[in-house]
Amino acid sequence: MSFAHLTLATRDVVASSQFFQNTMGWTSISRPDNIDCTADWLDIAPGQQLHLLLVEDFEISSFEAEFGRHFAVFYKGIEFPALKSRLLKHHAELIDPIRETPFERFFFRDPNGYIFEVIDEQGYHPE
Repeated sequence: MSFAHLTLATRDVVASSQFFQNTMGWTSISRPDNIDCTADWLDIAPGQQLHLLLVEDFEISSFEAEFGRHFAVFYKGIEFPALKSRLLKHHAELIDPIRETPFERFFFRDPNGYIFEVIDEQGYHPE
């Protein structure tokens, strides 16, 4: 089993979509015609999507943290330096992990305030 999509609220769908396209390389795809709000769908990986929805009074949760709500994605560790550079260029905040692991990883806060964990897909071996 794998996940199909995750949905994130944002006050600016276009800016959020551009952030993920420019940093993570995710691509905008067509969305259903029956969505009556501002939204964008992004392809993360085969069969996995990110849905961005406009919520004008959106407020980030105070539980966004390593030991709280966050979203974890695999990425090639060798590409971490370039990814970190793109994230900083697009106003993300890089966050060092609290807990040590035998694999490389880091966290970032996107411009909406969501926390993402980026895990080296080649070095990851669950304990």
